[in-house]
This record gives sequence, structure tokens and C-alpha cells, in this order.
Amino acid sequence: MAKARTWVNRVVGGLIGLSIVGGMVWSFLPKPLPVDEGKTSKGELVVTVDEDGKTRVSERYVISAPLSGTLGRVSLRAGDEIDAGVALAQIVPAAAPLLDERSRAQLQARVLASEAAVKQAEASAERAKMGKSFAEKELERIKGLVASGALSQREFEQSELEARSRAKEAESVTFAVRVARYELENARAALSRTDGSEDEKKTAGKHFVIRSPVKGKVLRVLQESEGIVAAGTPLFEIGDPAAIEIVVDVLTTDAVQIKPGARAVLERWGGPGELVAKVRRVEPSAFTKVSALGVEEQRVNVLLDLEPPVDPHLPLGDGFRVEAKIVVFEAKDALKVPAAALFRSDGGWAVFVVEGGKAKTKKVNLGRRTGTEAIIENGLAEGETVLLHPSDSIKDGVMVVPR
Repeated sequence: MAKARTWVNRVVGGLIGLSIVGGMVWSFLPKPLPVDEGKTSKGELVVTVDEDGKTRVSERYVISAPLSGTLGRVSLRAGDEIDAGVALAQIVPAAAPLLDERSRAQLQARVLASEAAVKQAEASAERAKMGKSFAEKELERIKGLVASGALSQREFEQSELEARSRAKEAESVTFAVRVARYELENARAALSRTDGSEDEKKTAGKHFVIRSPVKGKVLRVLQESEGIVAAGTPLFEIGDPAAIEIVVDVLTTDAVQIKPGARAVLERWGGPGELVAKVRRVEPSAFTKVSALGVEEQRVNVLLDLEPPVDPHLPLGDGFRVEAKIVVFEAKDALKVPAAALFRSDGGWAVFVVEGGKAKTKKVNLGRRTGTEAIIENGLAEGETVLLHPSDSIKDGVMVVPR
């Protein structure tokens, strides 16, 4: 009985010793590292330029004041529908400014001087008229004496020249009388502006009507209240909100990849689904814009048109925000790898593939890429397992296990 117990103790002690030794050996063996895995696959890859944009009425008309004057209060409001030729506003002549006593005295003196100038011009005209009449009578008398042979032909010609000179002098003085009278009217008009009563009587009922050149809607009323406006002052913006375009400003480095006719998708515009658009133009001139981080960027506007058929009841208006994705590259059956599997190696690109539960480095040549995927031109095959976000502990031959 004692021998049996001794044998059992020895067996138990041996097993315990073997387990301890096995545990120590197992603790020193390399353990597989938990990793995230992905796979190469074939499919569509679309490279887009993603930027914010805003809508804009493509045919916008800015109506300005054609002359200076007093603008009447505008009754139109933004959003009102109007027809071509409808009256938008009225401009009447501005009230004359008041004059101080010194200016008034100067104008009164100017009126008196103009009245004297008129009388002087009329007297000169009367004198010239008398001289013209005398010269014509003298010419008739000399003409008869020349015909009888009492005077020579030279004296007749001299008398004829004198008659013509007197006639031109009378004509010139007549114009001088007109000028003097115009000056007098101008001086009296300037003097009458001191109280404005005469001007108000003359301009009563006179106004200039500003009319719409096209049919559409009022986009903005720039001057609503009555007041003095100068010629060229913008008053209204008019257009058709249904005829809109999308303006997207992109970096110039991205703009060189965008071609007219490229497809674009509009997202997060406020309505259901996506809107499809097409690039109409990439403007040739760039501009400087400061980013949210305070960095100066060179950007250029890209103009998009919505693809027909366009819903006439589309709730997009002028200046609405959209998010645009402009397609610059598209492949239908490309071999793709997750971008998270790529890392730099010897100046090129490489990935870790899983072969027999171990990591192995493979160098690859990349084509076009997005933020999440990249095209593999060579170096990998479809269906291979790759490691995502490989850490510094991943080396060739390291055992790995899916996380």
C-alpha cells in the first residue's frame, strides 16, 4: 500500500514538473501579433475633387439708375415675379439746393448784367440792320450809275462787297442777341433756385420710369427707401432662379485635372438624394484666398451646370451651399488595395501580405488613388490578404493573427 502511494506521488510530481517546464518553454516561444486585415479586390475606382460650392443665377441683370435724381420708394420685394417692361421704380429731378445771401446777390447781379447785355446786343442788331439797309440802297444807286457810264465797274464791285459785309454783320449780331437772351434765361433760372418754387412748377409731373429688361424674379432690392441717387447706382438684381449654375472654387493644383464635360455629383444640398451636374468651364484666372488655417491658397472657379431634366420646382435658389464631387478619373475594373495598407519603402510603396500566417513585404507600383483606395499596377494579385495600419513591430516573417 505504501509503495502504491509512493508511485502515485512520483507520477503527480512528474506531471507537475512537466507542466512547469512546458509553461516556461511556451512563455519563451514567439506569439502571433493581432492585426487588422484587408483584401485586394477588383472593382470601380472614382477619383474626385471634393469642395464646397454655391449656386448662382446664370443670367443676372443689375439694374442701375440711368440718371441722377430722387428715387421714389420701391414697393417691390425680393422674390416678386415680374414681366419684361414692367415699371420697377421712378426717378424725379432732385430739388434744387438753397443758396446763401452772398450767392443770391451774385446771381441777382448776373441777371442785371445779362439784361444789359441783351439790350446792348439788340441795339447792335438794330444798328447793323440799318447799315445793311443803307448798303443795299447804295448798291442799287451805284448799279444805275454804272449802267449809264457815270461810274466804273470797280466802284460797283466795291459797293457790292460793302453790302454783303453789312448783311453778314447783321446776321452775326442776330446770333449775338440770341446768345445774350439765353444767358439771361440761365441767370434767371439760377436765381429762381433759391426758393425752388419755379423749378417745382416746371418739373411737376415729370419723372423717369425704370423698367425691367427681362421676365424673371427680383433677386435683391439694393435701394428700397426714397432718396437721392447718383447715375449708375445699382438698384435691383433681376434674374430667373430656375436657371442656376454652381460655382466651385478649387485649388489650382486640382483645377489642372478638371476638364470641361467632366461629371460631378452634388451632395448635402438640403434635399433628398444627389444631383448630377457637368463641368461647363474652368475659369482661366485664379485668385488668392485665405483658408480657415490662415494659409494663402491659389484657387480658381469651376462652373457646373445641372444635368437635364432639371426639376422646375427644385428648391435651390441663388447663393445656396452645396458639396460638389468633381470626377477627374474613373476606372471600371481596377485592382484595388486599401490605402491603409500602404507604406513607404526604399523610396517606393509596399504592403505586408499574409502568407502561411506570417507577414511578408511586397513592393507595389501604384496608379491613381483616393483617400481610401489605390490602384495596384503590379506587385499584387486579386484576393491577397494585406495588413492594415502596420505598426513598427511588423517585420518579414512575424507571425500574425486577425484581430
